[in-house]
Amino acid sequence: MEDFFKNKNVVVTGGSGFIGSHFLNELVKRGANVKTHTFKSPLQVESNGIEVIKNIDLTKLEDCIKLVEGAEYVIHCGGAVAHPSTVPTDVQISLAQLNLIGNVLEACAKTKVKRFLDLNSSTGYPDIRKPLNEDEFWVDEPYKSYYGYGWMRRYREKLMEHVSKFSGLEIALARCTAIFGPYDNFNLKTCHVVPALIKRHVSNKENPFMVWGSPDVVRDFLYVKDVVNGALLILEKGESMRPYNLGYGGGITIGEIVDTILKVTKETPTVEWDASKPTTIPFRAVSTERIQNELGFKPTYTFEEGMKETIDWFKSSI
Repeated sequence: MEDFFKNKNVVVTGGSGFIGSHFLNELVKRGANVKTHTFKSPLQVESNGIEVIKNIDLTKLEDCIKLVEGAEYVIHCGGAVAHPSTVPTDVQISLAQLNLIGNVLEACAKTKVKRFLDLNSSTGYPDIRKPLNEDEFWVDEPYKSYYGYGWMRRYREKLMEHVSKFSGLEIALARCTAIFGPYDNFNLKTCHVVPALIKRHVSNKENPFMVWGSPDVVRDFLYVKDVVNGALLILEKGESMRPYNLGYGGGITIGEIVDTILKVTKETPTVEWDASKPTTIPFRAVSTERIQNELGFKPTYTFEEGMKETIDWFKSSI
């Protein structure tokens, strides 16, 4: 059976970044006509089969129009990067995210793009200690350590709803949990927990292996290749402006993450926990019943399988 995206014109913003890189690889594999851009950073993947427009600044509407002209589908992966500890107070990060998506949305509306895919974040969910479904996004305020950033994530959905209503642009909406995999950001100043732990263990060879916070903190991690396949399913089949949680559908503790890294690397340093360091929200996971029941999505990678591919890639890159 021919893949839905074969010969479709698809633009990926942020193609030089972590998640965008994987979209490029998958779309080329599926036979799409793929276009992306660079600005400050080159692509991390082979550009064979990809049209690359250089010096596209997503903060400029005219550049966004130039990029998406002729596209049927646009996948928005572009965005600013900050360390999780700075997210609550970094107003500029939130403003930059809204500016970028606003420009890309307007460009899509002006050029009559058919469907737009946004990878939103589960940080917009309130602090309720259970896997949350999509209808619980608005039942309370975002958790205090993500308060401003969480409201930005909520506002961008309202912005997309507004654009969709006045322009007819169809919006495919994924609410992603924690994502990990090859091409991730491994800069200890700005990266999240999984690449930080991998780098400190594999590259820095820390012993004792000091881990911040509590081993009981829970997150919902989904391997990036599963994220891409799930998101493309939402883009193809999801109802416009109907959000779909995109996660593994169950939590994993930070302690289990550390155990998995040690199992994959077959090394046994002493592990020590520094409870004085911040851990942000103690529990965050989502229900994936909607995307499973309506679109038939199920992850194909276990956490350990994804971790092994990530560690193998990281070792080959250093």
